[in-house]
Amino acid sequence: MSVFDLNNLDLLGAILSFGLTLIILSFIFGDNLLFRFAIHVFVGVTAGYVAVMTWYNVLLPEIVVPLIGGSQAERFYSLLVLVLSSFLFMKAFPRLSGWGNPVVAYLVGVGTATVIGGAVLGTLFPQVLASINLFDIPGLFEKSSPVWMQISNAVVILVGTISVLIFFHFGARSNHGSHPERAAWISAVAWMGQIFISITFGVLFAGVYIASMTAFAERMTFSANFILLLFRP
Repeated sequence: MSVFDLNNLDLLGAILSFGLTLIILSFIFGDNLLFRFAIHVFVGVTAGYVAVMTWYNVLLPEIVVPLIGGSQAERFYSLLVLVLSSFLFMKAFPRLSGWGNPVVAYLVGVGTATVIGGAVLGTLFPQVLASINLFDIPGLFEKSSPVWMQISNAVVILVGTISVLIFFHFGARSNHGSHPERAAWISAVAWMGQIFISITFGVLFAGVYIASMTAFAERMTFSANFILLLFRP
């Protein structure tokens, strides 16, 4: 059975989806009123969805419900969150924006600590351990792939990891009063790290491009099927 042979509501959704697809594709011919209308619809729907999710997943369970029927500790916590949120809301008014600075500083501090901790514990340390485990000589003979290939991969990964880390070393020394310059060996290794970074960005861009082309192909297939449905006897 065709995906369109459902009911009137599904047919209406298919018509809207097809129309919005054509409107978005009209940007190929330049900015126009219909394209801006579709963008406003997308932003409005997204904002409405975020507002509803915020109410049902944050405000209602974390503030409203504890204040009404929670324990004393839950009410105190919810009241504290409500007061801090009110201070943060004051950032919208220039004369009262100073009241929100402590809350913003707290949020930035917690966010920064979380990001740094996640980067160190979730990325840097596992990457170091993974690079070390690649040189587990006894374990190399237990795998099906050739040993020389495993060692080559381990060397490439190790060199890439070290060179990329050194690329972000911004220390420099002054040479007889001239402009500060990196040591020659650091510059050479950093250049190698730049190559690895370029390859990584290229792979990421290719992945994004392939995902975009997949979405575009899906939209084109949907549009073609919809047109065929309209002209089907």
